[in-house]
Amino acid sequence: MATDYDAPRKNEDEQSEESIEELKARRHDKNSGKVDEDETEAAESFELPGADLSHEELAVEVKPKQDDEFTCMSCFLVHHRSQLADSKKMICFDCA
Repeated sequence: MATDYDAPRKNEDEQSEESIEELKARRHDKNSGKVDEDETEAAESFELPGADLSHEELAVEVKPKQDDEFTCMSCFLVHHRSQLADSKKMICFDCA
């Protein structure tokens, strides 16, 4: 926004009166009382193509932790023993 530095300055009383007048003028504006729509409600009405996965089943085989694996006590991911940086703290190389 451009500022005219040569224009005469107004004191605080004049600025507050002017802003009150602007507010009174906006009171009769049609869009001033309009409430913004909630984004989550608006997003629920949209349906993406191919988004209905209710009939799909995940086919993932979950295996227990193997003897040559450990759980990092920092990131809580299961790593191979070759990734063990500190055997006392049980921390992987990524977290060390």
